[in-house]
Amino acid sequence: MNRVSTLFLKIAVILIGIPILALCIFVVPKIANYAAELFPNMAYIQYLVFVFLYVTAIPFYFALYQAFKLLS
Repeated sequence: MNRVSTLFLKIAVILIGIPILALCIFVVPKIANYAAELFPNMAYIQYLVFVFLYVTAIPFYFALYQAFKLLS
């Protein structure tokens, strides 16, 4: 029973990480381009949005890694 619940939790951790990865790949560039279109006189805003959104994903994946490591 213990191995089954641990395996279930590992799969849950992986399934939590997949949608966020998809968001980082597909949605973040669209958000950054939209921000650049909103403020055309500030061309650097696109890069700030990229950096900000990708940096916020780093602690999320670190926490998922720690949870997965805890389950091992």
